[in-house]
Amino acid sequence: MWVISGPSGVGKGTVCRQLQSRHPEAFYSVSLTTRPPRPGEVPGESYHFVGPEEFLDLVDRGEMLEYAVVHGTHHYGTPHEPVRTALEDGRPVVLEIDLQGARQVKANLPEARLVFLEPPSWEELVSRLEGRGTEDAQARERRLATARLELAARDEADHVIVNERVEETVAALVTLMGL
Repeated sequence: MWVISGPSGVGKGTVCRQLQSRHPEAFYSVSLTTRPPRPGEVPGESYHFVGPEEFLDLVDRGEMLEYAVVHGTHHYGTPHEPVRTALEDGRPVVLEIDLQGARQVKANLPEARLVFLEPPSWEELVSRLEGRGTEDAQARERRLATARLELAARDEADHVIVNERVEETVAALVTLMGL
């Protein structure tokens, strides 16, 4: 199991989409979230978009591998069953999740390998977040405050990759994962 984590705006989604297009044989988990879809996101592909009550019901029933409230606003999490099935089938599993979730996965499945994607600089991370234009200024500030904490915890990861260029980052992941 490979857990890809890092701060908002670092490019986790872009990197994982490129990895999936090159190596579809791995299982790429689709997270659940209570936030509304962003422009261009496809339900069931980008995320499974659910209401807060449904999300909390899944948590109460023990059906989540990991979950967290991210940026103090919305729930995110990984359903356990599809991951378990993929692992039983012998497929490599890739989770793209925040640091809170990555910590839970590592605690529950110590064999999971945590890969932390790091921006080339703080300024570049700020630029990427502003450039994607998906959050208002207040939401962006929350994400940047969380990013500072996540960057300070980079040493918790088994591997750190600076995501300067997507192609190079994907190549490094392919080599690391032995795909």
